[in-house]
Amino acid sequence: MRNSTFKYILLVLLAGFAAYGQNAKKPSLMVMPSDAWCIQNGYVQTYDNQGIETKIPDYKKAFQENTDLLLVISKINGLMAEREFPLKNLETVLKGLENSNALNLVRTSKDTGASISESPLDQIVKTADADIIIQLTWAVNKVGPNTSITYNLQGLDSYTYKQIATATGTGAPSFSVELPVLLEEAVLENMEDFTHTLREHFEDMFTNGREVTLQVLAWDDWDGDLDDLSFEIEDWLDEKTVEGRFSTTDVTSTYALFEQVRMPLFDERNRAMAARNFFRDLSQKLSGSAYNIPNKLATEGLGKVTLILGGK
Repeated sequence: MRNSTFKYILLVLLAGFAAYGQNAKKPSLMVMPSDAWCIQNGYVQTYDNQGIETKIPDYKKAFQENTDLLLVISKINGLMAEREFPLKNLETVLKGLENSNALNLVRTSKDTGASISESPLDQIVKTADADIIIQLTWAVNKVGPNTSITYNLQGLDSYTYKQIATATGTGAPSFSVELPVLLEEAVLENMEDFTHTLREHFEDMFTNGREVTLQVLAWDDWDGDLDDLSFEIEDWLDEKTVEGRFSTTDVTSTYALFEQVRMPLFDERNRAMAARNFFRDLSQKLSGSAYNIPNKLATEGLGKVTLILGGK
């Protein structure tokens, strides 16, 4: 009797572990060349960021002119797919942005003409909606007839751009092996540790919420004071964030910044929570009868939301 009971319990536990392994959600990834690689290889463009000349990677040009880039990203995508990570394809995202004319770098207030800038990287990340960005840098080393590759993989949280995992190394030299194979051989040594760290970060988000940032600005036509209103915003954040986790970084009469805001990963319907949707309740509260403050939400990338008070 005891043996049969033990066997039953063991079967239940094994079935539970198997179900967890099948249902456990892995973070979605998007592999892209790093800024450093793009700059070193001349794939950059310049745009006017509110009067400041800014250089940014030209991913489209890189894909069109550098066949190695496509091969290398395809190889890393393959290694991640083997480990059952959902993938977003950068080249596909770029085509979608181009077709929808989504690369608008500046939004403007209808009333004041003031602007809020969003970088092309922010727009790419927002369109792809990947949990983690993997930035890839590599260099080919030539010593006589032998070739080796030095690489650097950086896993970045797509909401904060904080580095959460890294893997670097140089592969063994070879006389005839092609670049993608050299990269695979070099990366494989550190791949398990790298992907394990990515999973740990995602599991932390399940438990402690996803980190986002709230910036509050005011148009000139708003006659309120954020010094006072910030206390009401803090009360809302304390109630809505996971375990009341957030940091008030800066507050003035016209500006407030709240960082390390831990919003739930999923809403009450178990749908993935977007930062804009999370802060919509705050926007509606401030525009309601208790405050009567006109406002609008603007997003930069996935993880930064700007709440603009006043204007239309």
